[in-house]
Amino acid sequence: MKKALLVVNPSSGGEKAPGFQKQALEKLKAYFDYVEVKETKKAGDATRFTKEAAQKQFDSVIVMGGDGTVNEGISGLAKEKHRPHFGFFPLGTVNDLARALEIPLDPAQAIAQFDPNHRRPLDIGQVNDSYFMNVVAIGAIPQAINDVAPDEKTRYGKMAYFINGFKELMNNQKYHFQVQLDGEVKEITSTTILIGLTNSIGGFESLLPNAKVDDGLLHLMYLKDSHFLNTVSAIPQLVGGVTEESNTLGYETFKEGVIKLSKGDLQINVDGDEGDSLPIRLSVLPSHLSVYY
Repeated sequence: MKKALLVVNPSSGGEKAPGFQKQALEKLKAYFDYVEVKETKKAGDATRFTKEAAQKQFDSVIVMGGDGTVNEGISGLAKEKHRPHFGFFPLGTVNDLARALEIPLDPAQAIAQFDPNHRRPLDIGQVNDSYFMNVVAIGAIPQAINDVAPDEKTRYGKMAYFINGFKELMNNQKYHFQVQLDGEVKEITSTTILIGLTNSIGGFESLLPNAKVDDGLLHLMYLKDSHFLNTVSAIPQLVGGVTEESNTLGYETFKEGVIKLSKGDLQINVDGDEGDSLPIRLSVLPSHLSVYY
């Protein structure tokens, strides 16, 4: 008997999730013998629900929510020996993983398109004891992301992050990082470091055009902006997409790394939510999940 779990975050999409729940349930019942539905009430619920489903040998887990809910769902499966097939119906502001997998951003369309025969491998990343499916951001940009108010996200969508990020970059607050990537050590002075798993970051789908969801690599990008004018000149190239190191942007791929701060304290952002403070240890878990697309 094939069993599926549907995890719904009722507050996602401006509290529109309940309106799509019936459609999702009907769609899944056409393919699975048993479908259980659980609604999240607080942070961590989705992680707990998907972890329990893995331990109960469920065939598939599908979450309905934004990037934070998707992250929690993946995190619940990451450590388990039996990892159910993973799927999601996007209801967030940005929906980066949906963009990377070319899943429709309209929830009704995404549900209608769901096909259990369409699956592909999915890399996930580990940062200290947490997991991510899209990006770890360090420096000015994560500070800006953390400062975006819910009403700004509702009003401006993904542009709220871009506007706040641009303002923060203009402050030109530089940090001195010690970075070790696959055993090689280097010093980096920058306002911002991004470590991505997919081509879409912050809703900008060409930021890391070489990044694939199953290439087995982490993609590190940083601004070479020791001066304000460097920041200004780096932004157009950043938005246009980073494929190699240039005069204004650094770019490297790696599988395992450590990032430290020379002095002071700095909190990271993981898939749009606040994470640990530096230092951090990063690694990629290649093809760790099987994802519906």
